[in-house]
Amino acid sequence: MDDSKESLDWLLLIHQLPPKPDYLRVKVRRRLQRLGAVPLRGSVYVLPDSEEAREDFQWLLGEIRAEGGEAMLCRAAFLAGINDEELRAMFQSLAPPNGSGLPAVSPETVRPGRTWVTRRDIHVDRMASAWLIRRFIDGEASFKFVAARGYRREPLELRFDMYQAEYTHEGALCTFQVLLRRFGLNDPALGAIGEIIHDIDCKDSKYERAETPGIAALLAAIVAADADDDARLARSAPLFDSLLQHFSALR
Repeated sequence: MDDSKESLDWLLLIHQLPPKPDYLRVKVRRRLQRLGAVPLRGSVYVLPDSEEAREDFQWLLGEIRAEGGEAMLCRAAFLAGINDEELRAMFQSLAPPNGSGLPAVSPETVRPGRTWVTRRDIHVDRMASAWLIRRFIDGEASFKFVAARGYRREPLELRFDMYQAEYTHEGALCTFQVLLRRFGLNDPALGAIGEIIHDIDCKDSKYERAETPGIAALLAAIVAADADDDARLARSAPLFDSLLQHFSALR
């Protein structure tokens, strides 16, 4: 048999975590659960091979290495010990009833008054996510705007929409949509806003809502008018409040 002709249908993330910090093990395990990765043996996790899965695993691999761990990513075809049918059955057993393809995760909560950190010069997803955080997740939240790379997290801070963030893009979801899912915010009006933010931020026209071009223009105008990030948050919040009211009235 010519092994070079075997199909390579699976991605394997093989990693080893340092004993400290303690939160890293929990963080990595939760991230793998949200990605829908199946554990094979010890610290070996598998996903069906796709561009999206490669990007997800590569991002997590970088986070593990940045924290002092070791990780490698490979493509593989299983020849013995387990077959494709058994692997597919494992993924089906993890899929939630809604058919999203992601494992069910209990809604998260945070203690009010946390400092939420993101990249400075905020644009669409970060403006919308900050509004969502203060309005529905942490009513006493304060925000810190930092350089995109090199910032070291301080105790009790939570990062969003930035490198190594606790809350950032996951697969095809923008940060706003990730926050909705992670905190169990199932209001259809918020979901509609998330679709608008996704299409503006990811530039892929996945949802094609009629409101999207107008909202994109308004947010671009806010960015152009104010270089100060706090001012952008203040000016964009009423826009998101109005969107929420609009979509709520349509139900």
